Amino acid sequence: MPKVTQQYMDARRDQILDAARRCFLRDGFHSTSMQDLFTESGLSAGAVYRHFTSKDEMILAIAEENMREVLDITVAVAANRQDRSMGAVMAELLDVVRAKSAEGELAGLAVLVWGEAMRNPSLAHKLDQLMGRMRADLVIMVCDQQDHGDLPTSVTAEAIASTMLSVLPGYILQLALFDPAVVSGVPDAVRALWPQP
Repeated sequence: MPKVTQQYMDARRDQILDAARRCFLRDGFHSTSMQDLFTESGLSAGAVYRHFTSKDEMILAIAEENMREVLDITVAVAANRQDRSMGAVMAELLDVVRAKSAEGELAGLAVLVWGEAMRNPSLAHKLDQLMGRMRADLVIMVCDQQDHGDLPTSVTAEAIASTMLSVLPGYILQLALFDPAVVSGVPDAVRALWPQP
């Protein structure tokens, strides 16, 4: 019997998750059945169950990948700050999120995941962990700007980071629900609200 490589297993897992994303975006989490997932992926039930024991496990995997992608974008933008204003950093983050959403429905999946987290405690816990990491990265950036006198110290770095992080979900929600043209001016507005000192 030929040995199955890890590369093959990873490709099958990706195939299943891609099919699940399409189904979930089209029909929602609860209206999508396991049979829908088998049909969409073109794989047998056994092949799918070899990677995921349940639909909830797929939802959690997609949610984690989606949030990690947003976290990775945030970390990359934050690391490439080079004495730019917080507004410039946030605007770049929004620009990258918009581009990623246009490529692969990042915004639509994010909104579905947020709704699912309201009923799924393990998903809510995972989102809390990932958002905590994003907030911690922003706190470091804010502290740096406060140390240089570029942001006020009368408000805690945590409060400023949480405020800035509040912009991202609202932007993602609008990307998911409306024509992207509706939010096309948001990055420039963020730059104006948090200008270079």
